[in-house]
Amino acid sequence: MNDAELPRSSDVIPDGTFAKVTMVIRPGGTDGQGEVDRGLLKASRNGSDAKMVDAEFTVVTGPHTKRKFWQNFTVAGGKVDEHGVSIAWKISKGTFRAMIDSALGLDPNDMSETAKAKRVLRGLADLSGITFAAKICIEPASDAGYSASNRLERVVLPGEPEYRPIMAGETVPPAPSPPRPKRQVPAPAAPAAWANTGAAQSPAMAGRSWAPPVAPSSAQAAPVPQASPTAGGPAWLNG
Repeated sequence: MNDAELPRSSDVIPDGTFAKVTMVIRPGGTDGQGEVDRGLLKASRNGSDAKMVDAEFTVVTGPHTKRKFWQNFTVAGGKVDEHGVSIAWKISKGTFRAMIDSALGLDPNDMSETAKAKRVLRGLADLSGITFAAKICIEPASDAGYSASNRLERVVLPGEPEYRPIMAGETVPPAPSPPRPKRQVPAPAAPAAWANTGAAQSPAMAGRSWAPPVAPSSAQAAPVPQASPTAGGPAWLNG
C-alpha cells in the first residue's frame, strides 16, 4: 500500500482563493427541458417546486488541485418576478453565461453573432465538463452542528487582472471578501390545526422554460453518478 495516495485535509479551501475549476453536473433524476436534460435536475426536498442543478467543482491547477466543493443552482421554480419568471433562475443563468465567457475567453460585452452563437446550448447538460476561472469563498454553516463549506463566489471573466494567470495555471494570491453573515434557516411553520396531516401533498412540478439561475447552496453530499459530457456539445466538452 506504499503507493496509495494519502488522505487529503478536510479543511476548506482558503477564503478568496482564485483557481481554475471544472464543473460536472451530478444527475438528480428529475427531467429538465428537452431530451438532453432528461434526469439531469434535482428536485427540492423542502416542499417547494424548485428544480436545481447539482454541481460538483474540482480545482484543476495550483496548490489545491483535486480539491472539490459542491453547490446547487436553482434553474426553475421558487419565487417569481412580475413576469412570472423564476428569480433564482435569472441569477443562475447569469452565472452560467459567465462560465461560458470565462471558459471560451469571450468578452462579456461581445454581442456579435459569432459570440452569441457560442453561448447557445442544447440544454443545461452541455455545461457539464466546463472549465473556467473562479473565485472561491467560505460559506459559514447555518447550523452549529455543521462546519463551514466552500462555494463559488463568482466567475472570473476575461479582462479581469486575475483571469490570464488563473487560466495559465499560475498561483494568484487569495483576496478574501468582507465577512458574510451566517445564513439563517427559518423554522418550518407548524401545520394548521385543521390541516390533514395524514396525507403528504406533492408540490406541483410545472416545467419551466429554459430560464434563470440561482443562488447556490453548498451541499457536501455523497457522490452521485456524474453526467457524462454529451457528444456533439460545445467545444469545451471535447477539448
